[in-house]
Amino acid sequence: MSSAPELWMEEALRLAVKAQAAGEVPVGAVIVRDGNILGRGWNQVIGTNDPTAHAEIIALREAAATLGNYRLTGCDLYVTLEPCAMCAGAMVHARIDKLIIGADDPKAGAAGSVIDVFKSAGTNHRVDVERGVLAGRCMETLQAFFREKRFAL
Repeated sequence: MSSAPELWMEEALRLAVKAQAAGEVPVGAVIVRDGNILGRGWNQVIGTNDPTAHAEIIALREAAATLGNYRLTGCDLYVTLEPCAMCAGAMVHARIDKLIIGADDPKAGAAGSVIDVFKSAGTNHRVDVERGVLAGRCMETLQAFFREKRFAL
């Protein structure tokens, strides 16, 4: 039987597949509060020509619209890849309670891999972080995407 974090990460992985099908880096995110998904997102940077159209940002926007409030207190964000600094900063501003990460990002991760936005002395909110939920599947999804890209060249 899967745990709740694994079930929500499964949904994030389904969204990552949507990104991949559109030629985007396969990252998916869901925002959950009280057992309900309030926001979903997948990478759409290329298709929208929008450098901010990361999975997390799209999920944050949808959840804020759902609640009618930019403050997402009591919400958890599940994402298949450790967020970048932009996304981590947005989570702080949105007052996300907890971030659950699938795969770490050793090149641009801003939840501890390269930098840690959440532990910055200047932030006015702390986001709890849990790592490694379905990490192998999340990493394999990303690695397969980039293998295919390299092979196509």
